Amino acid sequence: MADLNAIIQTIAIAALPVIFAITLHEAAHGYVARHFGDPTAWLAGRITLNPLRHIDLVGTIIIPVVILLFSGGSFLFGYAKPVPVDFNRLRHPKRDMLWVAIAGPAANLFMAFCWAFMLKLAWALPVNDYTVPLSEMSKTGIIVNCVLMVLNLLPLPPLDGGRIAVSLLPHRLAWKFAQLERWGFPILLLLMFTGILNTIMSPLVILSARIIESIFGLY
Repeated sequence: MADLNAIIQTIAIAALPVIFAITLHEAAHGYVARHFGDPTAWLAGRITLNPLRHIDLVGTIIIPVVILLFSGGSFLFGYAKPVPVDFNRLRHPKRDMLWVAIAGPAANLFMAFCWAFMLKLAWALPVNDYTVPLSEMSKTGIIVNCVLMVLNLLPLPPLDGGRIAVSLLPHRLAWKFAQLERWGFPILLLLMFTGILNTIMSPLVILSARIIESIFGLY
């Protein structure tokens, strides 16, 4: 029962940071795509801060909860409904793809800074029934957003890092690299279940979190 209560508590604390981390990430893609000429996400009503417009029943709720349960609260993974982007409608498709892709990780970095500020605030206020859960939620928010930022910056299509690579590579190499997209998700799952993904990401996530914490003096 104690373990179950701990997992339920973990889910309650992680719910808000996770939902906003993955939904605002997607909204940022849509906003930047509209700025560069593609209104697809805007017309679909996806450029919004309302998480309900981005939540995917499986990826945003079921998968994160199941992974939390099976990992004993030590691991978390999830995703939102991808924002529709028609790269051909961008004014300069290959060049503008870079900014559309980087918008998601940039949103996660911004949110990590916001949660760091909230943690600093929670520590500055007198300890009460609100500051303790706010502190734990803020710590989770920093880590979750660092995880999503690092994960999405991996140079593997269809992750944002893969889109960034396609945008920066010469046309011939970009076209060949983009062909990996059909295998991107299976490769990602393989890396995750073999532990390779964790080996690659952990140092980068820890480094990112430590830099943000040092900026706000969170020691």
